[in-house]
Amino acid sequence: MLNNKIIRTIFFAFIFLISCNPKSEKKPKKDDIKSTEVLTKKAIKKLPYFNTPDFNPTWLPGDNELKDLHKIPSFSFKNQLGNKITNKTLEGKIYIASFFFTTCPNICLQLAQNMRELQKMYAKDDEIKLVSHTVWPSVDTVEVLKEYGERQDINPEKWYLLTGDKEKIYDLARKAYFADDLYKQTKDAERFIHTENLILIDKNSHIRGVYSGTLPAEIKRIQRHINILKRE
Repeated sequence: MLNNKIIRTIFFAFIFLISCNPKSEKKPKKDDIKSTEVLTKKAIKKLPYFNTPDFNPTWLPGDNELKDLHKIPSFSFKNQLGNKITNKTLEGKIYIASFFFTTCPNICLQLAQNMRELQKMYAKDDEIKLVSHTVWPSVDTVEVLKEYGERQDINPEKWYLLTGDKEKIYDLARKAYFADDLYKQTKDAERFIHTENLILIDKNSHIRGVYSGTLPAEIKRIQRHINILKRE
């Protein structure tokens, strides 16, 4: 028969083993892990919003704050076919906006080439549109834009070339799209607008991305970001 000392030793060893039982550190269930992974993916795959001319990105925790975000306001211009294009025309669409003029000898050519690549990518996707505003509307009339569009192999149903009142175009470029970098510094309203930026607009008219339109690599990035917007 075991003496009292041995019994006490066995008893305390038993208590020690119980207290060290790994059950006290609860392991996550498979469902919990899966749920966390889904939430993490959702958090990563969300584009920011851009509300200021410095393009400082803003991420939102919920849709309830959308009403306070910067939006592209109402506008009305004519496209290369002479049809009126407004913000209502683009309602519920994702679109890429740019600013150009038809006689531009340098960056506009590269912009046009990269926009054509986007046109090709989304040829059969009516959810995606392209919008290019002329910054020289006194020269780029409807007729000039139509001829330019034909030379550049532009589909007028996919890619709108817009012209209209210069003051309204410039106001939209500077205050809505934040497209004129030098204006942010000089505040010179008479200065000619020229920008290489492509601007991604979501279905609710919010700015969701800004890209260098002369770099082919940026087109792939736009494509990835459009895929993200489609899943939001």
